[in-house]
Amino acid sequence: MPPSNLESQPTTYRRSDDPEYADDPDFQNYTTQLSDKLFSLTSSISKLSNQIALLGTRRETDRVRERVTELLESTSEGFKDIGEGLRKVNSWHDVGPSQKYTQGKLNQEFKASLTEFQGLQRQALEKQRATASAAKAALDSDPSNTEGTATTDQGQQSQAQLQQPRLADQSEVDFQESLIIERESEIRNIEQSVGELNELFRDVAHMVHEQGGQLDLIDANVVQTRDDTQNADGQLRTASRHQRSARGKACCLLVILVVVLTIIILAAVLG
Repeated sequence: MPPSNLESQPTTYRRSDDPEYADDPDFQNYTTQLSDKLFSLTSSISKLSNQIALLGTRRETDRVRERVTELLESTSEGFKDIGEGLRKVNSWHDVGPSQKYTQGKLNQEFKASLTEFQGLQRQALEKQRATASAAKAALDSDPSNTEGTATTDQGQQSQAQLQQPRLADQSEVDFQESLIIERESEIRNIEQSVGELNELFRDVAHMVHEQGGQLDLIDANVVQTRDDTQNADGQLRTASRHQRSARGKACCLLVILVVVLTIIILAAVLG
């Protein structure tokens, strides 16, 4: 199996004793690559949704069907690539709380995007099946498919007049048959991709379920830490105000004491 595109990308190393990058730099770089790739897939999913909406309408063209096929294949391969990356991330050794949090968030984001893509796959499959069924129905109901036998001896001109529409009908039959074959091939490809991604979805759903409790606990700890920090900041601000107020009162008392002493000294001297 060829190496993943993610694994082939270079990794930038940083000092492990740098407090800003206390976590494993390899883990950080790798998960950042996964996140970027997952974000790029959202653009492909949006384009695919717009193209699938054109299927079965008057705006459907050969180019629209080609784009749908290309986007389905490329996006499916992208999800498989990221899925392999997620397996590596979830089997990473010696992960800390922040890294577990990153694992859980990536799994949830991947699951949400994959669910949306699978819905588009089903839409494309349904529309392709409807088109193939309509083509088969048109082919079966075409009266030109029944063979006729000439029972009368007619002239050369009459035979030529009968032959021309039959040739035109045969051309239409050939087109419908090629259309059916093309749709059936596309349907098989989509069904295969659906099966592969269903297995990937189950794996990711299992990972999300396993990490759900851990992620909730980390979320709670993050919230608690935030609240504690806010409370500590408020207490520090209150203490600072009290300190400034105390200094102000001390200055006032000092001024009063100086004035009183000055009056006493002046009274003693003058007396």
